[in-house]
Order: sequence, then C-alpha cells, then structure tokens
Amino acid sequence: MFGIRFIKMQPTTYLLQYSHGKLRREGQGLAFFYFAPTSSLVAIPLASVDVPFIFQEVTADFQEISIQGQVTYRVANPKQLAQLLNFSLDLKGQSYLSNDPEKLPQRVINLIQVLLRAMLKNLKLREALSASDDLVRQVRTGLTESESLQALGLEVLGLSILAIRPTPETARALEAEVREQLLQRADEAIYTRRNAAVEQERGIKENELNTEIAVENKKREISEARMDAQIAVENKKRLVGEAKMDAERAVQEKKWLLNEAEMAAHITLEQNNRELVTLRMENLKREADAKAYALSASLQALAGIDAKVLQALASMGMEPGQLVALAFRDLAENSQKIGQLNVSPDLLRELLHRQQS
Repeated sequence: MFGIRFIKMQPTTYLLQYSHGKLRREGQGLAFFYFAPTSSLVAIPLASVDVPFIFQEVTADFQEISIQGQVTYRVANPKQLAQLLNFSLDLKGQSYLSNDPEKLPQRVINLIQVLLRAMLKNLKLREALSASDDLVRQVRTGLTESESLQALGLEVLGLSILAIRPTPETARALEAEVREQLLQRADEAIYTRRNAAVEQERGIKENELNTEIAVENKKREISEARMDAQIAVENKKRLVGEAKMDAERAVQEKKWLLNEAEMAAHITLEQNNRELVTLRMENLKREADAKAYALSASLQALAGIDAKVLQALASMGMEPGQLVALAFRDLAENSQKIGQLNVSPDLLRELLHRQQS
C-alpha cells in the first residue's frame, strides 16, 4: 500500500538498502519497512555453499582421467562482492533481478579446474591416481592466494577430491598389468617360501643337535651340582654336630657354674642363719634376764605392803564396770557373813548397757 513494504532477512543474509544512491542500512538479519519506489535492496547470502564438480583432464603421458570432488566456500566481504556482482532484489524483495548469484559457484569451479589442469600436466597417470592429497593441498593453496577470489570477497572453507578415475580401457589395462605383477610376486613368494622352508628345516635340525648338546651339558652340570651339594650337606652336618657339642659343653659348664654359685649361696645363707639364731638366743636371754630382774625388784618393793593396799592401787584407773565386778567378787568371798543381799534391776541394766556400748 502506497509503495511501503516490509522485509525480514535471515541471520545468514547480509542486506544493504540504498535510497537515492546512498547506503541507508546494512547488516545481517535485518527487518524493517521501506519505500519501494525509491529503495534498492541487495541481499548477499553469507552461509557456506557446497559445490560439487567433476572434470575430464589429461595427464602428462596423455591419459584421460576424471576428477570428482567438492568445494565449500562462503562470502567473507559482502560489500565487496556487491560491487562486482548484481545481488539486487526485485520490488517484492523475493528474487534476484539478475543471474549473477548463479554464476558465482561456476567462477569458483572454473578456478579449481584451471589449477588442477596446471598441476596434472606435470603428473603421469600412475602419479595422478595416487596424488589426491597433494592435489588438494596445492589447489587449496592456489585458491587462498587467488586474486580473483580475494577481489570477490570469497573465502574457501574446504576442498576435497572424492575420486580420480582413468577411462575404462585404461583401467582394464592397469588391472591386467597389476594382475601380472601380483602373479609374479605370488610365484616369487612361493619360491621364497620353499627356500625358507628348507632353511627352516636345516635350522630346526641344527637346533635339535644344539639342544641335545645343551641337554647333556646341563645334565653334567646338574650331576656336578648334586655332588657339590652332597659335599656341602656333609660339611654342614659336621659343622652342625660340632656346634651342638660345643653348645652342650657350654650348657654343662653353665650348669656347673650355677650349681657352684647356688651351693655358695646356700652356705652363706646357712652361716647367716646360724649367726642370726645365735644373736637371737643371746637377745632373748638378755631380755628374760631383764624381765626377771624387773619382776624381782617389783616383788621386793611390794613385799612389805598389805594385800588390800595393793588391790586398791590396782583398782586405780579402772572403769566402773570393773569396780562393780571386784565388789561382787568380795561379796562372794564373804557370802557366809551376809544374811540378805538385794541388787536393783537398774544397776544390772546399767551394767549391761555399758557392756554393749
């Protein structure tokens, strides 16, 4: 309506809007309204593009081969490409006004073909059939250094050669030649295998003889080793016997010394016991003499004192219960003089209570 339109691009598309000969907008994935009668839109795809190719070329020995591969590139400088090729959109903004976008992959393929042709003219058929890696490396270098691709703002992301094939007739000839070489190698292998079998048989016999010799030598060494071992065992037994005798003699000597030490200890102990008993008897005798003298002196001192006085002296310091007991003893001694004796229960109870406490 009134020439106003809306356009929306994907993030992989670089869009440029020109109005009245001037650049108004540019960028990836733009979306905006524009006035169609005065606007020109240029859409350049930035996504990577895979372009397959197949060439028919001639090698240095004038043999025709076919090369099949694929190249992957992308637009690295969209503004530079827009100045060389026409990527303008129509008024509806849906299709290109020219077929320049379709020519771009062919330009890349043509450059690859030129580089391959320049390399294959120096290679013979056999070399070319096995030179795919070298061709890829050299062509990739040529594309990177190509001024035409740099002018277009393109960047090569990958290059691969899928197959290098000769013509069917040449392939059959190569197969026949290779087949003959394989058969010849097979015959040589059979001859070599027979010679190797003869050599192996001879080697086996030599090994058997060497093995027998080695076995005999080993048996002799084993016999000598056994004899040496027996001699060593006998010497060891003799040494062990001598060691046992020395050990027994040492044990007997130790026992004799222990017995002597034990007897000496017993003798010393008995002597000490005898001295101790003698000393104890003397001490006991002196103690008995001292006690007899003390008792005799005490008796002499108490000889002229009345018995009742002595008894009164002895009762000094006694407890009440002991004194009551002495009183009852005196009453019992003079019972013929007593007519009637009354003992109160309180006195007995008090005496029993004192005894229990």
